[in-house]
Amino acid sequence: MITVPTRRVKQFGVEFYQAGLSAKDIDRLVKFEVLGYSGGPKNEPAKKTRMNRSRVNWDSLEKRIGESEAAYQRPVIRRKIDELVAYYRECKDAATLPAIPGAVIITSEKRFTFTPVAGQHDLGLLQIPEEHGVLRVLDGQHRLLALHALSQAGENMTIEVPAVLFDSLDARQIVELFVTINAKHTRLNPSHIISLAGRKLYPDANQALAHDVIRSLNEDDTSPLHGEIKMLGTGRGRVSQAPLAEEIVDFFETVEKVGSGGKLQELRGGAKRFFLNYIKALSTTFPAAWAGRKYSIKTGAALRAFIRAAPDVMARARELRRDPFDLNAIREAIKPWGERLRDRRFETEGEWKLKLAGGTRGTVEVLTRELRDALR
Repeated sequence: MITVPTRRVKQFGVEFYQAGLSAKDIDRLVKFEVLGYSGGPKNEPAKKTRMNRSRVNWDSLEKRIGESEAAYQRPVIRRKIDELVAYYRECKDAATLPAIPGAVIITSEKRFTFTPVAGQHDLGLLQIPEEHGVLRVLDGQHRLLALHALSQAGENMTIEVPAVLFDSLDARQIVELFVTINAKHTRLNPSHIISLAGRKLYPDANQALAHDVIRSLNEDDTSPLHGEIKMLGTGRGRVSQAPLAEEIVDFFETVEKVGSGGKLQELRGGAKRFFLNYIKALSTTFPAAWAGRKYSIKTGAALRAFIRAAPDVMARARELRRDPFDLNAIREAIKPWGERLRDRRFETEGEWKLKLAGGTRGTVEVLTRELRDALR
């Protein structure tokens, strides 16, 4: 156990602690981790020129940063850590400003032991289990990673970091507090919130299923959108996760309102199969547009329109007495799109640009109408 002087705080029935942790304590106790998915395409490595200018030994630091589906932190922003490292060094050299004046927020799955001092119920000593990884950073991970990077570089940063520590929050409360802090104050990327919302923030079945569908489209090796979706708002893809998830959730809700319970269960069970085959069918219906660089078919606006037209595609497949989840049935259902719209509809400098005058939202609505009309 390590023991630190502490103030106990109680707000609306929740107890937490205010204390100071040394840089050495942070290195020993804190586990750094980010939300990520194994099996997906990896981010491209940083350019060598950028690495040479970096103030941080990234090969060493990244070994300390875990990645898992159970985490909630956003991907690390290298530039931010570089800037913090430089600022900490300036503070140390000048000795005129504190490097970390604001408290970081830390959680623990293990309970602490608080012992009040005589005559005080809210001041005392806090005992924290001395185990590596017992603490997780809820707010301030970049600040602490920058401090850790300096320690790795052999620089002695003998500073005390103000910290707010929670040991009584469950996983759902932790994620809800994380989103509350970041969504409004530091503009947490909407795609990151989608990944958290479906599984952890609240039990929304449609959000969770939409999240799973998009992950499948991005990670399946056979998907024409493999690696093209920015799952956490980052990556090389051109399409953000959040707007696609919104459209898929709307799609599920539409089926729920107009369909029977049996159809909804069928859709839930086959949603990943349907959307994977749907995207495959689109890539072969518009082969030149899908493979070409001068087309906008793989943009958020186009994909949102295709998702809005998905109920019509399923209905058309059923009219043809085919399985609406089957790849060949979907290809047959959307065959009129290839004949009437053709690849040139998605030429960025052609018809697509002309119909972009109403803005992205207008483009989605216009294209959706065209897709639905072509199926009639």
